[in-house]
Amino acid sequence: MLSLRLTRTARPTVHLRRLLVAAAAAGTGFLLLSALGYALAHPDHSTAALLRLSWCAIPAASTVYLAVAVARTDPGAKPRSGLSAFGLGPARLMAIAALNTALACTLGSLLALLVFLHLRGDLTGMPFDGAAKDFLAADKSLPVPAALTLLATLPVLASTTVALTLRPRDLPHPGTRTRIYGRFGAYGRTAKPETFGTYGRFGARFFRGPTTGTQPAEGTQPPLQPAGSRAAGAARVGADGTLQAPVSESHPPAPADLTDDTPAPLPDLPAAQPTAAPPSGLPWGIAVLAAGLAVESYAGVTETAPHTTLPGGLAGGPAGVLAGWALTALGLVLTAPGLTHLCGRLLQSVRPGARRLLAGRVLMAEATRIGRPLGVVCAVASAAFAATALYGDDGSAPAFGPLTALGGLVVAGCTVATLLTAAVEARQSRADTTAALLRLGAPATVLRSAAALRAGALLALFGPLTLLIAKLAALPLAR
Repeated sequence: MLSLRLTRTARPTVHLRRLLVAAAAAGTGFLLLSALGYALAHPDHSTAALLRLSWCAIPAASTVYLAVAVARTDPGAKPRSGLSAFGLGPARLMAIAALNTALACTLGSLLALLVFLHLRGDLTGMPFDGAAKDFLAADKSLPVPAALTLLATLPVLASTTVALTLRPRDLPHPGTRTRIYGRFGAYGRTAKPETFGTYGRFGARFFRGPTTGTQPAEGTQPPLQPAGSRAAGAARVGADGTLQAPVSESHPPAPADLTDDTPAPLPDLPAAQPTAAPPSGLPWGIAVLAAGLAVESYAGVTETAPHTTLPGGLAGGPAGVLAGWALTALGLVLTAPGLTHLCGRLLQSVRPGARRLLAGRVLMAEATRIGRPLGVVCAVASAAFAATALYGDDGSAPAFGPLTALGGLVVAGCTVATLLTAAVEARQSRADTTAALLRLGAPATVLRSAAALRAGALLALFGPLTLLIAKLAALPLAR
């Protein structure tokens, strides 16, 4: 009941993101059912039906990618203080996130089934004067097991991926062996822990005077012990059981008159984070990107295979060109985090002010989290631009069918929504730093202008890059 209450009482933005996952699942489910309808209507064209079904993998992957991003930002799946006492540990929260994803995808699949049955005329009659009966096989009975299998694929994939992504990573592996120590650090077979009294008795032997149970005289210091020894550790424990600061010969304690004027540290400031290392995938991304463009050029020149008909009337190029597009998209995804980090470094160059310094540091810290979804968006945008420029005849509009338009809308919407969700996740991760800056007196306009500066810098870098990759990808097949 507590997990259900955490899911139900979420903010409206959280429910909106879950509805986006359901809408993407509905679009993907309708494409899967349309491939089944085409196979029923054209039993002699098994290759074309299989090709239509295989092209549904791209919207399905985009939907799963969006579902994982939404699950990562879901506040109900994040550990909180006190939830473990109610049985909601990291493993249970991961299961809740996977269940929410499965419910959202199942809702979208059921909506797709209702729309598909309505267009077939199985519910209220044939709509649109039977315009959709050709690819929905309205004159044939729908195999229920096949339809349910296709609709159940997406919820299973999405929930499994979310569970693998959000699984607890700090638990010990069952196959690892833990080294067990015996008394006072010696190797042993027993796992019985040592009590505090054992160490107290061990250290008390070094401070006993001539008479048993007496303490050292006031003003005298106990004998120095080697650093790191057990006696030195026991010497840091006072008579009342409190820990005392260690005394070192090389660093003696400061006098009281020098430490009274030392300002105390600010308790509201967050702990300083180490400088984020630049992503290591930039050279590999450039290599894969160059290889993809080379494969596209070679396939466009040498291959003369006829184009294959894709769903909705869109013509597809040879297999080599499609493989080149896949490599180009992978190269953009691998290159984007490094380019984002480089963009943040360029913002801080040449005597930066407060806005440029803040914007650059945030880009460098969030390079991987923002760069990967941004690379996916650039890959989808370049592929869409290349397809539009390639299949347009004499500047006219390309002959895109309704299913191709639906698939493109699902892929584009999922990638953009994933990028926005990653931006929300990055904002949540630096909420403590933003609150500390506001408490110190930083105006809110500086934070908003820094965010606008980050968005403008990324657009100025990745916009021309996307157009250039799209032009190079469409050039071999335009000859």
